[in-house]
Amino acid sequence: MFVCLLVAALAAPAPHAVPGQDPEELFKQAQDALAAGDYAKAEEGFRAVLKIDPQSAAAYSNLGVVYMRQRRWDGAVQALTHAKKLAPQEAGIDLNLGLVYYHKLDFQKAASHFERVLQAYPEHSQARYLLGMSYFLQDEFAPAAQTLEPLFSDEKNNLDFLFVLGICYGKLKRTQESTHAFEQLVRVGGDTAHMHLLLGKAYMDLYEHQKAQAELERAVALNPQLPFAHYNLGVVFQRLGMLDKAGREFDAEIAVSPREPWSYESRGTIYLDQGDPDRAMQCFRKALTLNNQLPQSLAGVGKAYARKGQPAKAIPYLKQAVELQSDSATLHYQLGQAYLKTGQRADGEKELAEAGRLQTQSREKQEERISGRLPAPEAKEQ
Repeated sequence: MFVCLLVAALAAPAPHAVPGQDPEELFKQAQDALAAGDYAKAEEGFRAVLKIDPQSAAAYSNLGVVYMRQRRWDGAVQALTHAKKLAPQEAGIDLNLGLVYYHKLDFQKAASHFERVLQAYPEHSQARYLLGMSYFLQDEFAPAAQTLEPLFSDEKNNLDFLFVLGICYGKLKRTQESTHAFEQLVRVGGDTAHMHLLLGKAYMDLYEHQKAQAELERAVALNPQLPFAHYNLGVVFQRLGMLDKAGREFDAEIAVSPREPWSYESRGTIYLDQGDPDRAMQCFRKALTLNNQLPQSLAGVGKAYARKGQPAKAIPYLKQAVELQSDSATLHYQLGQAYLKTGQRADGEKELAEAGRLQTQSREKQEERISGRLPAPEAKEQ
């Protein structure tokens, strides 16, 4: 694996004259513990090396790997960032930092590190794959396609790869290439729930609702417990205005994946559209207990209070939503309306003016657009 090779290539710490302690031997023992999966011993060993040699990039880098293996992402970022400062030219550290940010769903930072790896090693397929996926997950379809295309022969049996490439081509109006990617997806995936889920989501992204519905219903029929299948089918029904059916699918998804906030958020929206702000608020609050950084759930609580005739209670939630998504014309508009209803005319007019400015500049990202979801493609940690 490229990560381990580059980490191992970092020089072991230089010996220091500390009685009874050999940093090279401590380093080797910690590496052996890491290879054996004894992460507590490995962490203890690398930390012991750093007490002797605080400038050891190798110890910091390997400590970051220890944290990565335990999915302790924040600790991994801290350790690897130290390593990068000490060894700025080591592409392996960038690869590991990219992997950590990818797992943290911070795809912009992940991409910046994968780009550095490719600059140093243009033929590095893992970095290229993850860079393309990071672009895609930021809706940067042209660079995603350009980055991923050279991998087609190696990844032609990878369903996630074919799905992403097909979507990119579709968004870029490269119809023939999109069709080719999806045909390959069907050949490889066969009549499996996962294949129908991916194809259904692809049709959703291209706004072919009837085809999306058919594929997602097939996915649910083949595997009712498949994560995200009920959710995406619910989104299709929501787009088609079939709110009762959408609500039932979101309820089914909650039963399958109770720790995902998106179904609670979407269920809250259904309740709000059906005139039930109290149940809507319960759903939005549940979503926020799972992830308190969801602007649409915060705005949902605010809208529920507004529907209940309590705009003063709506304002704090709408303000938080605007802070998280400051380029949303819709959120500024909703906050402005709440201010006006509480008699705060100056603040209200300021928010409405900002909403108008954003709309005029076409910076609105359609955050209110009902959108399906899938988990990020696997990181391919080879």
